[in-house]
Amino acid sequence: MEFIDKKALNSSEKKALFRLWNREYPSNLAYEKESGLEQYLDSLGQAHHCLVYDQKEIKGWWVDFDREGERWFAMILEESIQGKGLGSALIQKAKDTNDYLLGWVIDHANYRKKDGSRYRSPKDFYLKNGFSVLEEERLELDFLSAVKIKWHK
Repeated sequence: MEFIDKKALNSSEKKALFRLWNREYPSNLAYEKESGLEQYLDSLGQAHHCLVYDQKEIKGWWVDFDREGERWFAMILEESIQGKGLGSALIQKAKDTNDYLLGWVIDHANYRKKDGSRYRSPKDFYLKNGFSVLEEERLELDFLSAVKIKWHK
């Protein structure tokens, strides 16, 4: 596996990320068109991407970015590479260059992926990697229920 840091993604990387996003995130977060994901990516201020490559194929993605004066992040790892320390390595890379990170994490098992399999909450993974759960801060939308997580030095 190889980690590649990028300030911006090219069109083939965006296509690969679109497929990864729609395969690994819950189906209610899927984008119908690549342009939807592109709009999301374009909205990220001061984005720093890290792509996880395995034999020229993108298997994972990390992004940290500015939103409303705070540093946020998102991460996706293909299920086939989960549990091998790669997610923890991505988090450590981000910790080396940030004083704190915020994110939203799904903390229940109510969602399914596009293939029909159950989406597993990554909350315990983030707790293991030094994040704390801010239980009082929830994101409750028609299509998403999540809790805020935070890491700081």
